[in-house]
Amino acid sequence: MIVVASLEQAEAMLHAGQLDCPGCAGALSSHGHGRTRTVRGIGSARVILRPRRARCRACAATHVLLPAELVLRRADTVEAIGTALAAKARGDGHRTIAARLGRPVSTVRRWLRRARGSHAGWLQEQAVQHAFRTDPDVLNRRLPWPTPLGDALNLLAAAALACQRRWDSTLPAWTLIGMFTHGRLLPPPESPLRT
Repeated sequence: MIVVASLEQAEAMLHAGQLDCPGCAGALSSHGHGRTRTVRGIGSARVILRPRRARCRACAATHVLLPAELVLRRADTVEAIGTALAAKARGDGHRTIAARLGRPVSTVRRWLRRARGSHAGWLQEQAVQHAFRTDPDVLNRRLPWPTPLGDALNLLAAAALACQRRWDSTLPAWTLIGMFTHGRLLPPPESPLRT
C-alpha cells in the first residue's frame, strides 16, 4: 500500500513513470483497480472511490494506492476518525463523540482504544519528524497536552499547518495528517472486517 495525496495525482505520476516501488525503487505502472468503496466522512458526507492498483516493472510486486484522506482498512475518513480522537484528547467520552459524529458507540470506542498506548507514541514520533522537516520552530512553540494522544494530535496539526504555509499547499490539514501517518492514524483492525 502506498499513500498518495490524491488518486488523480498518482494516476498522472503512474503514466509518466514517476512513481517508484517502495520495495526496489523500480518504476510502477498501472495494474487495474480495486473494488469500489464508500467511506464515511463527517456528517452525511461520503467518499466513493475505486483505488488504483500499480505493479512494479522490475520486481512485479503489486501495490494499492490509498488516498491520504483515508485510513487503512477503515470505513471512515481521516477527518472523521481524527475528529473523534481530538474530541477524546479534549476530554469527551466515547458516547458523546459517537452521538456527535453519528457513528455506533462500539465503533468509536474501538477507535479510541486503538489510539492508546504504543500507537499514541508512534503518532508522536511521526508528528515530531514531520514538524522538524517542515518547520523546526514548531517544536519549540508548542504547548504539551496532558495526554500522549492529545500531544501527538496537536503536533500533527501544527506540522500540517506549517506544511500548508511553507509549500502553499491546498491539501486539507487532515489529508496532510493522513500523509504524515501513512494511512495509519489508527492501526489496522485485527480482523479482516472494516469498522
